[in-house]
Amino acid sequence: MHNHDVVVIGASAGGLQATKVLIAALPAKLRASVFIVMHIGRTSYLAEILRKVSNLPVSQAANGEAVEPGRIYVASPGRHLLLHDNHILLRRGPRENLARPAIDSLFRSAAASFAGRVIGVVLSGALNDGTAGLRAIKRCGGVAIVQDPDDAMVPEMAMSALKHVDVDCCVPIARMGEALLHFVAEPAGATPEIPIDIRLEAAVAAQEPDEIVSEDRLGEPAPFSCPECQRYALGDR
Repeated sequence: MHNHDVVVIGASAGGLQATKVLIAALPAKLRASVFIVMHIGRTSYLAEILRKVSNLPVSQAANGEAVEPGRIYVASPGRHLLLHDNHILLRRGPRENLARPAIDSLFRSAAASFAGRVIGVVLSGALNDGTAGLRAIKRCGGVAIVQDPDDAMVPEMAMSALKHVDVDCCVPIARMGEALLHFVAEPAGATPEIPIDIRLEAAVAAQEPDEIVSEDRLGEPAPFSCPECQRYALGDR
């Protein structure tokens, strides 16, 4: 039996200070792995910033790296941070909510790989990135935590999550560390069958169309490429 040992955190505008407060509240012997996506530009110093306040080792995630408990992994610029079979994938898949890395991509891949073991956390940010991913986590048996919009510097992401997801906890950032530790200590529920749409969307973000059997495809592939990276929507041609 596992506890809730995979924590995925999403933040955007106004989320840096909230992320620092939450990370500082986590103990050195945390029985979970933590993954963070924040909307960033071409360069990121997030790992260095969090390392100054964290009791846990913090590093920028590396492609192919094994997931280890008691560590914090931060998304790299220009790559989605994804989880698959207890390993990290960094992929230049399609942008989601105009972002890469995107919060929804991380959340969805975590739900597809770890199901009920996942805790999803949505912090301050604009628009609605994180809402679809948080719903996926809940559909796969995981836990949803959202920062109180009244406490967030930019409340739109939190408000969207609260509107569309049956969250387990909504608290100010000062109390979120305590809430997160409560759920980490709880045993995860039985793993449900992962919905096909979640598996498909996780595979598209990971650019793994060849692993999708024909009857599971959403439709016939269309020969359109991304104008930014010149990759076809379902992989290189």
